[in-house]
Amino acid sequence: MTDIKSMDLSQMTAYFQALGQPAFRARQVFQWLHRGARSFEEMSNLPKALRERLGAECLFAPPTVERKQVSALDGTVKYLWRLHDGNCIETVLMRYKHGNTVCISSQVGCRMGCAFCASTLAGRVRDLTAAEMVDQVLFTQLDSGAPISNIVLMGIGEPLDNWDNVMRFLTLINHPEGMNIGMQHISLSTCGLVEKIDKLAALRLQLTLSVSLHAPDDETRSRIMPVNRGVGVERLFESCRRYFEQTGRRISYEYAMIDGVNDHDWQADLLSRHLKGTPGHVNLIPLNEVKESPLRPSRRVAAFQKRLESQGVTVTVRRKLGGDIDASCGQLRRKQMLEAHKPN
Repeated sequence: MTDIKSMDLSQMTAYFQALGQPAFRARQVFQWLHRGARSFEEMSNLPKALRERLGAECLFAPPTVERKQVSALDGTVKYLWRLHDGNCIETVLMRYKHGNTVCISSQVGCRMGCAFCASTLAGRVRDLTAAEMVDQVLFTQLDSGAPISNIVLMGIGEPLDNWDNVMRFLTLINHPEGMNIGMQHISLSTCGLVEKIDKLAALRLQLTLSVSLHAPDDETRSRIMPVNRGVGVERLFESCRRYFEQTGRRISYEYAMIDGVNDHDWQADLLSRHLKGTPGHVNLIPLNEVKESPLRPSRRVAAFQKRLESQGVTVTVRRKLGGDIDASCGQLRRKQMLEAHKPN
């Protein structure tokens, strides 16, 4: 089956020309797909015979809402979407004064193995297609009625581990005849795949790169993030410096505060030394507890922030959203998986 929604407009034009159709059909279908059509039958300006052929030859299966949870605390909405093959993924809608942000998944599951994350507990099942990523943004907007102005690729999965599909997604979501969300309104989070960071830097996209750092020293980071064992913190920071030099874009460093693990004064001092001379922003994240993990939220967030700021580091503490609706990565999918396997 042809994954028509993952095609960009030029590919779609070539596809329709190969079918013996005029080029303008591609633009018509592209617009229908990126404005929320759920079937080819809805595409009323296409000939019936063409709609039937597309239905027979193309994979076009928008996600369905498996679960939807709305926070009574702050209006955050968490979606558990069921995909055409039965797998489920998560998307979170967060409301801010500056606009609505959607956090999307890039894979079904994750193979990175971070100790504090529920997404990785069952491993990686498969990559998401570009269309499946677009659909998270599009159908969250349509279901919620909230216009989406910002996107973060920070849900289930490691985006740079799904390079080709994520790059196609960026092209599609940025397209003026699609959702037309500018690169400066998109953040991509990585746990630190150094070669892919260098590859991304060469593209000079104007998105925001967020690095899930979580520890400034190799011993701690390798313990909680297995990806570090083959890279090392120093090599990661060298890659981040190259990224800034090539793109001029300041990097955001995500730092989940874990009690007694990465919240010591000496670690704040080491982080400050790593960042010296390269513009960067540290985002301290109060840890969301995962039942299967022994890690607990730090009680030293304010002290850690103050120590970093005293050394000239720009620091913010992420506002905790959706605490009453399993809003952290992988929690709702994990709950659904466990319930599905409960004995009757």
